[in-house]
Amino acid sequence: MKTNVGGIDRIARIVLGVVLIALAALGIVGLWGYIGVVPLATGLIKFCPLYPLIGFSSDKS
Repeated sequence: MKTNVGGIDRIARIVLGVVLIALAALGIVGLWGYIGVVPLATGLIKFCPLYPLIGFSSDKS
């Protein structure tokens, strides 16, 4: 599995994921907020399964 998420994209995914999960845990948004697990996981492992399908990569290495 070649990494395809890098730099600012990675940071944005991690921050968005944590914020969504926190909002869901605090009851501010509904259960849908736990969808934040997806951007959090893709940011942490540096791989987005959608990117190869559309031929994109934000990883410059």
